[in-house]
Amino acid sequence: MAATDKDLEQLGEELGAALFARRWRVACAESCTGGWIAKVLTDTPGSSAWFGWGFVTYADEAKTGLLHVSRTLLADHGAVSEPVARVMVEEAQWISGAELAVAVSGVAGPDGGSEDKPVGNVWFAWSGPDGTRSELQQFDGDRESVRRQTVESALQGLLSILENA
Repeated sequence: MAATDKDLEQLGEELGAALFARRWRVACAESCTGGWIAKVLTDTPGSSAWFGWGFVTYADEAKTGLLHVSRTLLADHGAVSEPVARVMVEEAQWISGAELAVAVSGVAGPDGGSEDKPVGNVWFAWSGPDGTRSELQQFDGDRESVRRQTVESALQGLLSILENA
């Protein structure tokens, strides 16, 4: 079941409090969510203390121009892939100077899926003090549901890093 607006608001507040307590900052690089992660983060009062950089790189040209994802990497693996998500998150973290970063690239639907990369297929990458980790998740539901689940998982991944740091 997809997260409600209230669920996402609570996650954003919890993440913000944890970041503020550590005096850490977070950045995000988004494709399929189109800025929704940044929206949830900036909906939290006081977010300017811990959030300052969000990259919406929906098009491949944005990924190459803003986050230095190589055209060769995109051609070899496609935008919805582990190597692309990893470059996105590492570049977002490096450019912003944030202690934490998250990147998402996926197929939200209703079109655009393939046998190898079906609708609901989302690659995540998180980067923090212990390096970068990535994960593929497969979500069910319509476009809205896939995007909500993606935002929720991105924020939960950031919280997990903070809890284990």
